Amino acid sequence: MTTSSFAQLAHLRAFRRINMTVIIVFAGMFLLACVPRAAAQASTQGEWQTLPTQMPINPVHAALLHNGKVLIVSGSGNDPTNTNLQAAIFDPATQTVTTQTVAWDMFCSGMVVVPDGRAFVDGGTLQYDPFHGQLRSSVYDPSTGQFTEVQNMAHGRWYPTVTNLASGSLMAFSGLDENGNTNSTVEIYTVGSGWSSAYASPWTPPLYPRMHLLPSGKVFYSGSTTSSRYFDPSAYTWSSVVATTNYSGTRTYGTSVLLPLDPSNSYKPVVMIMGGGSPATNTTELIDLSATSPKWVYGPNMSEARIEMNATILPNGKVIVLGGSVDDEDTSTASYNADLYDPATNTFSSAGQNAYPRLYHSNSLLLPNGTVMFFGGNPARGTYEPHIEIYSPAYLFAGTPPSITSVPSTGIDYGSTFQVQTPDAADITSVVLLRPGAPTHSFDMEQRLVKLVYTAGSGVLNVTMPSSNSVAPPGYYMLFILNSAGVPSVAQFVQLTSAAGDIPPSGTITSPTGDATITAGQPVYFSGTGSDPDGTVTTYSWTFPGGSPSSSALATPGNVIYSSPGTFTATLTVTDNAGLTDPNPPSVTITVKSAGDFSLSTSPTTLQIPRGSKGTATVSVSALSGFNGTVSLRLSGLPQRTSASWNPSTVSVSGSSQLTISVNKPARTGTYKLTITGTSGNLVHSIPLTFVVQ
Repeated sequence: MTTSSFAQLAHLRAFRRINMTVIIVFAGMFLLACVPRAAAQASTQGEWQTLPTQMPINPVHAALLHNGKVLIVSGSGNDPTNTNLQAAIFDPATQTVTTQTVAWDMFCSGMVVVPDGRAFVDGGTLQYDPFHGQLRSSVYDPSTGQFTEVQNMAHGRWYPTVTNLASGSLMAFSGLDENGNTNSTVEIYTVGSGWSSAYASPWTPPLYPRMHLLPSGKVFYSGSTTSSRYFDPSAYTWSSVVATTNYSGTRTYGTSVLLPLDPSNSYKPVVMIMGGGSPATNTTELIDLSATSPKWVYGPNMSEARIEMNATILPNGKVIVLGGSVDDEDTSTASYNADLYDPATNTFSSAGQNAYPRLYHSNSLLLPNGTVMFFGGNPARGTYEPHIEIYSPAYLFAGTPPSITSVPSTGIDYGSTFQVQTPDAADITSVVLLRPGAPTHSFDMEQRLVKLVYTAGSGVLNVTMPSSNSVAPPGYYMLFILNSAGVPSVAQFVQLTSAAGDIPPSGTITSPTGDATITAGQPVYFSGTGSDPDGTVTTYSWTFPGGSPSSSALATPGNVIYSSPGTFTATLTVTDNAGLTDPNPPSVTITVKSAGDFSLSTSPTTLQIPRGSKGTATVSVSALSGFNGTVSLRLSGLPQRTSASWNPSTVSVSGSSQLTISVNKPARTGTYKLTITGTSGNLVHSIPLTFVVQ
């Protein structure tokens, strides 16, 4: 409503003789006049709205799961004083957020989703200022709502990038290690068998490097530095520099997107980089990696310069570019314009404006209904932006969306043809797979759009999956169908796998038979079995966080010793001959109570014994802090021609033992410093005893 219109209404209200009905009619006519304008804007730019729900934790990391919910990982949330380490689940259907605690600080980790649909969290924060990286990794199971720790990496990673490879394994790269140094090695994680050896790199990467799996099976590094490279997962080697950006600066907290892959051009891979730097740039660049000698070329400029930005692929293949600022972590220079990039025309258009500054630790994520969730922003410690915004693209105002009535409920194999049931088959012009996103720190480690080949029948689409797992790595995807007006359906989740029809194995922990409570220093005996109805179990993978050993590849690992108090979850994952893993790995919880402590004393503290005789001392064990263990006693430092005995040699909880020392006649006279040592599990204490041979 314009200022002059408000003035007219105020003027009318001043005249009491005018019937109020006139005012109501006038206002109603004005509002009706505004409706076509708003509708026209929505149909060209889309529409923004703010949800009433607010985010209760700092949403540093996010991943869309195959149940349609969003996993949020915060950890300490960029607050070194925060010991309430948290994650959360946001349900777009109910607009509710449910929080839960996590076992360690997952702040500034890397997160992707493994082929079986579980979220994988890698690394995180071991300490603040200076930052050191965690060695730990964990998986979140949507079916149980729980995190389970898996094997540790060789070295820590804070700010790592994790990439899904064609094999279904994960590539972890970069990050600060446990000493605060850049971890320039590559480690490969395979579900069911754990981490590979660490493979050294001939160069030092930036933190959170921008990485993309290409149809060739290689991984392309696109930034943030100016030099681009390939990594070959089959040989564990890096190429030399293959291209250099035109923008001479480092695109710090800019972003990178692998544009849609299309079978009509043999899945030509084109990567687009945008923004970055402080002050930020509004430039973009593209590289065609199918070229014999790939080169970066400038693309169209964004409407605003952006650092700490986001970019999300839409079902129609366009890319919405959001947020950021000109100066890093400066809300006064925030970029509110939403730009929509069209790869077909290599141009940007307006997608309206969002309402809140979205800078450091902001994220954008495509939801199954075709909208984009835009959330977070943490330019200063101790505060973050809790509002959640939803962008509805213009295609949602272009008509009635097509509907999907059914898709296969089991895994679909590469190169196979499957059916999508839809009453709108005759009007469908595009079928796409879109890998659910997992953004953090201005980069989505997961998003990927692959166009599919299909034919239309009566109420059905016969759709063919790509034949290469390098085009679409195994896992869950959103399947969208789009009609002739460009309107997408609500997505249905499908699983792409190389073992379609194979029934996964299941594991059973046979010992312990349930959760166990022990005292620190005690062992727990582990054993398990696996079964597979249509094959054989080929590998066993145990993880024992807090235990020694911390992992095992044996069906029966035997005793695992837990030395420190705490609560730990031990897990068994079995893998079959088709490479499938147990979708619901069994686990047991081991609660380790403090062993308390003990002290030693002796009376007398000096023992004088003539040659050819014996002497005794009383050694006492005193229990401290609830100690209930058994202490083994020993004596060291005796000179030649002397001997010692204990009665008893062990003391349970507390008590005393008589130490007898015998001195032979040929023993040499003199004063000797002996040591009495008591041992109980990992507790060891020693006291001195002065021994005089007379």
